[in-house]
Amino acid sequence: MVEWQRTHTCGELREGHVGQDVTLTGWVLITRNYGRQVFVDLRDRYGLTQVVFEADDPALFEAANRVGREWVLSVKGTVRKRLEGAARENIPTGRVEVLAKAFNVLNECPPLPFSVTEFPDEEPAGEELRLQYRYLDLRRRTLQRVLALRHRMNKTIRDFLDARGFLELETPLLGKSTPEGARDYLVPSRVFPGEFFALPQSPQLYKQLLMIAGYDKYFQIARCLRDEDLRADRQPEFTQLDVEVSFAERDDILSLMEGLAAEVFRTCLGVEVPVPFPRMTYAEVMARYGSDKPDLRYGLEVVDVTDLAAESEFGVFKSAVAAGGVVRAINAVGAADKYSNTALKPGGELPKIAETFKAKGLAWMKADGDKLTGSIEKFFPEPLKAKLRERLNVKPGDLLLFVADKPEVAADALGGLRAHLGVALKLYRNWWEEKAEYDAAEEEKAKAEKRPPVPYQPRPDQFRFLWVVDFPMFAWDDEEKRWAAIHHPFTAPMDEDLPALESDPGKARAKAYDLVLNGYEVGGGSIRIHRQEVQSAVFGLLGMEAEEARKRFGFLLDALKSGAPPHGGIALGLDRWCMLLAGTTNIRDVIAFPKNQKARDLMTGAPAPVDPRQLKDLGIRPA
Repeated sequence: MVEWQRTHTCGELREGHVGQDVTLTGWVLITRNYGRQVFVDLRDRYGLTQVVFEADDPALFEAANRVGREWVLSVKGTVRKRLEGAARENIPTGRVEVLAKAFNVLNECPPLPFSVTEFPDEEPAGEELRLQYRYLDLRRRTLQRVLALRHRMNKTIRDFLDARGFLELETPLLGKSTPEGARDYLVPSRVFPGEFFALPQSPQLYKQLLMIAGYDKYFQIARCLRDEDLRADRQPEFTQLDVEVSFAERDDILSLMEGLAAEVFRTCLGVEVPVPFPRMTYAEVMARYGSDKPDLRYGLEVVDVTDLAAESEFGVFKSAVAAGGVVRAINAVGAADKYSNTALKPGGELPKIAETFKAKGLAWMKADGDKLTGSIEKFFPEPLKAKLRERLNVKPGDLLLFVADKPEVAADALGGLRAHLGVALKLYRNWWEEKAEYDAAEEEKAKAEKRPPVPYQPRPDQFRFLWVVDFPMFAWDDEEKRWAAIHHPFTAPMDEDLPALESDPGKARAKAYDLVLNGYEVGGGSIRIHRQEVQSAVFGLLGMEAEEARKRFGFLLDALKSGAPPHGGIALGLDRWCMLLAGTTNIRDVIAFPKNQKARDLMTGAPAPVDPRQLKDLGIRPA
């Protein structure tokens, strides 16, 4: 194999290499026979080079005629300039080709279950089939670019944090089950029958212990596992950037992450995102957007009209207000003609969405010229309608949507409607949608002008970051009849809210913060509890008796008594970050070997039964 090793990659050759003898290795993308010439497009992950086999060497020419797609070749030849007018300006190697002198078939390939060439006129294979043959799917240029992008993102993160004195430290994969969120993946112990390790949902407790141990700046690109139901942006095993800092306040963490985000976007996309990022309290985003992860690329804000609704003659509104509820609305600007009156009645498109979030119904009005019409218009006297128009900034053609319910239900329902309308009314465009249109037009233009295409450049305004701060510390769990932690039980309360832990836990705010980007939560963290008595009090509020807390978290409680410094940190979901950087809405597109939506690996068949002898060694009987 030594004499067939490559001298250059398939994306490396340029006009400066003309006349050189080279050896290329790679996969055959496509072959074309033109009578006395066979052209082979040879590719690797670096690019593509055209190789030419000519009939002047009959044996070589005949052998080249038998080569098929995805065969693995090593080719020796001489670099030459392409004929005038035959250059392919849309690829970096498009002005040269390699005249083959010899080649070696390193491996043949039978017809594949689907094409990996990604030609524009080819119908892409279904995701299930591509996941079954993921090793083939990964040959596609799209995925190769994404995984290279992921590498650059990870390297940027490491370089940025290393330059600021952080240590990358590993934490165990086999730990103790301390359930406080999603279900754990459990690993039975052979040495200790009947006992189990748990795979980490996050390194949360270990990184706090590292702070107590004096490692004041820690990070880890950590693998985490949660046994939970999946969706397009969630996987059972995922990767997060885990960061923890001692002697830090909230602003220290937020400033650090803003610098990191700016560096990632600068390096990976060439985009200069403006810093600092805006901040809003949890109460503010829920009131204005009905969501704690609002997409700020469009308006469509929620407006409180409780006082006006109370003055109306509409019994549903008046009853809701009398019961301590609220009436809130959104003005879907210009959408009156987008939804028929029938579509707005119970069972229609928009009412169904509101009901998904437990709203009892959806009321509406339309602005028809200077008049308001609709399901509840008759219950509002003209002076009240004028106030409503002013409050909601109503213009002709607008659609007004109302929900009357408990504050949290009204927020969720209108937040869900807002997100739906943002897509349905095309209130924003994803940058990759613009890129697809630009690339198609630019390729045609470049071809006509015989020049390389100018790459698309995303704009900073296509990425809207937001910090959400001042979360509630607890939420009441009606089923369990106890308080539950909004983030996790190790989050510190605001100093001024410490007394509320005893008097009114529902009013306590947490030193927690989430980072939101374009409607996705891309990170979350908090300043941690570093005093043992406060941690014990929080465990107690969560319904954990002292004995149970000691059994589950005794090591942490002991550590907090052993000179624990103030500390805090954050975790960024790197799969989700890469998804947004790569321009996709499917997290499986940015993971080399993902599971499907049922948490199954279609390629290897995992999970799968095991040999009964293995179960016997573990003391487990199959169900």
